[in-house]
Amino acid sequence: MINFPFFISKRITADGQGSFSGMISKIAIASVAIGLAAVLISFMILWGYKEKIEGKIYSFAGHMQVTKYTLGSSFEEQPISTTSQFYQHYDSVPFIDHVQAYGYKAGLLKTKEEVQGIVIKGIGLEYDSSRFSANMIEGQFLNLPDSGYSTDIILSKKLSYMLELGVGDDALVYFVQNPPRYRPVDVVGIYETGLEDFDEKFVIGDLRLVQRINNWPDSLIGGLEVYVKPGTDIDYAENYLFDFIDYDLYVEKVSDKYIQIFDWLSLLDRNLQVFLWLILFVAAFNMVSILLILIMERTQMIGMFKALGATDQLIRRIFVYNGGLLILKGMLIGNLVALSLGVLQYYFRIIPLDPVNYYIDHVPIAWNIPIIILLNILTFVLVTITLLVPTLFISRIQPIRAIRFD
Repeated sequence: MINFPFFISKRITADGQGSFSGMISKIAIASVAIGLAAVLISFMILWGYKEKIEGKIYSFAGHMQVTKYTLGSSFEEQPISTTSQFYQHYDSVPFIDHVQAYGYKAGLLKTKEEVQGIVIKGIGLEYDSSRFSANMIEGQFLNLPDSGYSTDIILSKKLSYMLELGVGDDALVYFVQNPPRYRPVDVVGIYETGLEDFDEKFVIGDLRLVQRINNWPDSLIGGLEVYVKPGTDIDYAENYLFDFIDYDLYVEKVSDKYIQIFDWLSLLDRNLQVFLWLILFVAAFNMVSILLILIMERTQMIGMFKALGATDQLIRRIFVYNGGLLILKGMLIGNLVALSLGVLQYYFRIIPLDPVNYYIDHVPIAWNIPIIILLNILTFVLVTITLLVPTLFISRIQPIRAIRFD
């Protein structure tokens, strides 16, 4: 059975090729395509940017940290014991993916010409280096011995420039304490996160070196970094661990510890939502204007249909179908443009960024297929609904006047 309104809408589109209405239809398709492409590209860039920045923070500090409960904020930590209930039984927590020990120790890193205040982040044998590997730009990661301790360190790119140190160079680390201590160290690798909170002060070394300097036994550590499995609600995980850990320990989300960065990312997210609604409003307004023009151009046809007994509802469906076809064509072109540009940037990194200001050296792209599909559905539904507004004008067209309309 033929769908009469759909059949007529296709004939209108075909007959309009090369006419004024054909040009208007192309403008409609272009407005939807440009709007949707802009929205998709913006979302892909924002998701990519958030993933990159959050990934850098999580790779360095975990999703949550468990430390000794204290009111101070010094890098000189109050140690916790590896015999704690949490450390001994964290395998029983279903959402935990990995737990690794660490310890901080402040000091001065000195070369023949330069000196710089640093914080050594000591890591243990259970450290998951694969999470940090994306930040390594030169040399190799620490190769920790099974016994004793290593004096190898990994510097940030920024510290290596400031101290004029490279892979294979040696230096001295002075620890300000009573009695003062120092250790010769060797640089085996260079990392770069692009985040000043890390790159300006942190040096990665052996946890057992920190324990030795602090006169801690092997059973004492500075804290624990907790990684959760993908899809875990971090707020739920924090509340769960708060009840699970020992009474003298404290659990903190890394997103709270570096809240200024995460608040900035949330602000970008809100700005993008405003941008989305503005684009949809412009696309919907354009489609309303264009459909009104198409209705005015087809006034005689509308009058003829009414004279033959067609209802206002049937005629409205003709123009809604017509507008819907234009929207679908525009969405198809918009998706092709956005996805093509996304693929080019994802693989070839055509557009660079200044890492000093943006923390990364290229515009990132992330592929979130469910959200891309949702944006397409949202665009189609909202813009199509607005097409009902100009079709209300059809009920005011009188057949006699419409047939004589010129």
